[in-house]
Amino acid sequence: MSSLAPRGYLKVSSIRMQGLLLLFFSKLAHVPFIRDIQDTYSRTGVSGYWGNKGGVSIRLSFYGHMLCFLNCHLAAHMQYASQRVDEFEYILNTQTFDPKKTPQILDHKLVFWFGDLNFRIQDHGMHFLRNCITSHKFNLLWSKDQLTMMKKKEALLQEFDEGPLDFQPTYKFDRFSDCYDSSGKMRKPAWTDRILWRKKQEEEEEFPLKLKQDSYTSNMEYGVSDHKPVIGIFTLELRKMYETPLVRVCAEGEWSADFDAIVIYSPLEPFPSSAWDWIGLYKVGFRSVSDYITYTWVKDDEVSFNDELTQVYVSKDEIPVLGGECVLCYYCSTLQCIVGISSPFKVSAGLLQLGPVSGPDFIAGPNMPTNTVCPSMLLHICPF
Repeated sequence: MSSLAPRGYLKVSSIRMQGLLLLFFSKLAHVPFIRDIQDTYSRTGVSGYWGNKGGVSIRLSFYGHMLCFLNCHLAAHMQYASQRVDEFEYILNTQTFDPKKTPQILDHKLVFWFGDLNFRIQDHGMHFLRNCITSHKFNLLWSKDQLTMMKKKEALLQEFDEGPLDFQPTYKFDRFSDCYDSSGKMRKPAWTDRILWRKKQEEEEEFPLKLKQDSYTSNMEYGVSDHKPVIGIFTLELRKMYETPLVRVCAEGEWSADFDAIVIYSPLEPFPSSAWDWIGLYKVGFRSVSDYITYTWVKDDEVSFNDELTQVYVSKDEIPVLGGECVLCYYCSTLQCIVGISSPFKVSAGLLQLGPVSGPDFIAGPNMPTNTVCPSMLLHICPF
């Protein structure tokens, strides 16, 4: 979050199940058009009772197009290729969503499937494997990659596309090195970490969506795990189903910590508003929805109302004394997302400023797992 926020990205959603972590970031300009956000998970470890294996997913509507991102950690070891496929099918069948038009993962227009899928390279001996990797003759290994082999037998897997494996296998490394496993187990190298996608085929598309993979590679510089990260960069072209946010929100007049301020908002389209909706004040460059400086309930703090616009106030006691560039975001509790963002505006420094205010010395957070590296993706959005 600290790295991406200065580049204009906002954390929209996240879900974690033990070592499985899925984070979704977006450029701020797209955030009011990301709706119907839901996440869920499925456990497949220890007969479905343990979350060390399984899948976590985030689905959402992006300019009206239904997208789903599924991160999986499937069964390990060479002999369990069929079990990995069974676990994938189980995850697809058990993860359900609202609304009814996309109740399951495969009902979405575009699905990204990625993670430590744990498929191995079978039959080839260690000497041949390492010679192919050293000489960059990766194509000699493709026919014995278990996922490639299973795709020839399983109709479900054939619906998913993947870029060429033109990078060295990403498992298993000695930590903090570029050397493959030198322990007594001497695990064979394998492309365990993968990124695949499935675009739902429709005969006639009033709102077309096109996907192109620009890059599919690994990054060898990271050594914190016994896997190397896999990165996919995609360009997504789409025709927008809507081009205006659900709510227009703006700051009225001058803002300062010396007096109460006014927010004006007006619905641009019908949406399920409620008394739990709120408008947050954020510093420009904020990192997530929970990064607000202060907020006001849209119903409790109403000062005037008509059919076209509503005014609510923000107490001067809640406005930062130091001032700075800020934005207002309208958060819809029913949709669980931001549905309107104001233009940036200046909050003037208050007269009561006594001195600098420092941030916390420490910010605690969960430790990242060290035995698995989940692939990452970057989507470039090109409307047409």
